[in-house]
Order: sequence, then structure tokens, then C-alpha cells
Amino acid sequence: MSSTRSARKARTARALWIFPVPALVLYLFLFAYPTLQAVQYALTDWDGYSATFNNVGLGNFTRIATDDDLFLNAAENNLKLTVTVVLAQTALALGLALYLVRTTRTTTLLRALFFLPTILSSVSVAFIWRFVYDADGGLLNSALRAVGLDSMQSIYLGDPDKAILWLALTQVWFHAGQMMVVFVAGLQTIPRELYEAAEIDGAGRWARFRHITWPLVAPATGIVVAYTTVQSFKAFDLVLGLGGNPPSPALDILSTRVYTTFSNNQFGYAAAQSLVFMALIALLTWLQRRALRRT
Repeated sequence: MSSTRSARKARTARALWIFPVPALVLYLFLFAYPTLQAVQYALTDWDGYSATFNNVGLGNFTRIATDDDLFLNAAENNLKLTVTVVLAQTALALGLALYLVRTTRTTTLLRALFFLPTILSSVSVAFIWRFVYDADGGLLNSALRAVGLDSMQSIYLGDPDKAILWLALTQVWFHAGQMMVVFVAGLQTIPRELYEAAEIDGAGRWARFRHITWPLVAPATGIVVAYTTVQSFKAFDLVLGLGGNPPSPALDILSTRVYTTFSNNQFGYAAAQSLVFMALIALLTWLQRRALRRT
């Protein structure tokens, strides 16, 4: 009897190895193989359609680091966008979650309203805010004129110094409600007894937040920060919808820069840019995780 049971367990264990195979095949076919091909093309000057090409070694990467002002400008814009969105969106989402953490009819309705922009497509959001930012008949300038604040009108996305900040505002409006839901879920796992004990000990609202809420909501914060970082680097369709194709240098980010390079039939160079792009995301996410762990 025991030998039969052992044999059955062995067959079951072997069968369990079959289940990861489809996912592994998809991963190898859709990610690992294209990544290896990108590494191969990054070392060439392939134009995307010719049957022959030249190996240039690390020449593409040297060009990115020393002789590509457009790529460096896009990287600078992307870092500004990421830092602004991560700080603003995390703070806003956490503030909304703290206000709406208790489940009532009112808070449920407000959560739904704040989450609503997330279900819209990026292109829809881009065209909505393009109308809002329009310098001639846009919503913001029209509202400012209506209340007599003509001096505060702006060209918004046409301002090379502030265009990336207006893009960040759009991104925060788009995804803050989504991140709020993550924080609400994290806050609802904190035992209420901790707050009651802190109140009995005389801890104020700020002390309760600092010593109870913030440490225990750290896992949710890690998710929000990492996801927001990736969103900021992948705001491709949002940028094209707001700034056109190709976008102005003030709105150009790494994803649109790589796309433009591909469009110009510089596949080898675009592959090198893509690898640098991926490495930057990985490095920044790793640094954020280390910082959050220390905090």
C-alpha cells in the first residue's frame, strides 16, 4: 500500500513539472529570445531591412554616451518626470487612501470617482488634457480669463522649461486613483488595536502615522513606487497624444526617443538605446527598493 502511494506521489511530482512549461515557452519566445536578438543588433549598424550589415562593436553605446544630445535630453526629461510623478503621485495616493480608508457609502463612491480616470485609455486621457492645456481656447486659460487672472495664462506644453511638469500633472491625474486602491488595501491590513493602544498612550495623529501607519504600509509603498517608476518610463502613448509624433524636445522621453530612432531605420542603434533604457529602469528600481528597505 505504501509503495503504491509513493509511486502515485512520484507520478504527481513529475506531472507538476509540466505546468510551468507553457509559461516558460512563452517567456523564452516573447522575452528571452527578442532580448538576445536586441543584444545582437545593438552591436551592428543594421537599418532594419537590408540583408547585410556591419558589426560596430560597442560603437552604438559609445555614441549614446558621448555624441547623442537627443538621447541624453530624453533621459534628463524622463528622470525629471519620474521623480516628480513618484513623489507627487505617492503622496497624493496615500493622502486619499488615509481619508477614504474607512468603508462607507460615501468613501466607496469617492474611491470609484478617483479610480475612474484609470479605466480610460492613455490616448483618451492625452486628448482630454491636450484640450485642457490648449493655449488659445483651452479649459485652463479660459477659466483664468473668466476670473480675471489673464496674467497667469500660459502656453503649457509649448513652454520648454515647464512642459515636462505639465506632463507629470497629467500622469498623476491618470494613475493616482489606481495607486490609492493599493494604499487602501495596505492600510486595511493594519490592526486597529495598534492605533487604540497608541491613543491610550497619548500619541497624537502625527506620531501614530509616523510610528504605525508609515512602517506598516511600507510594502504597499514599495509596490506604488516601483509601478509608478515603470509607468513614468513607459508613458509613450501619453506623450505622443499630448506632444505629437515626434514630440518636441521638451516632451521627448526615452520610450519616444527609441521609437523615433526605429522610425528612422536605425534599428541597430535603436536596439542599443533599448538596452540602455531597460538597464536604467532596472537600476532605478533597484535603488528605490534599497532605499525603501533602509527606511
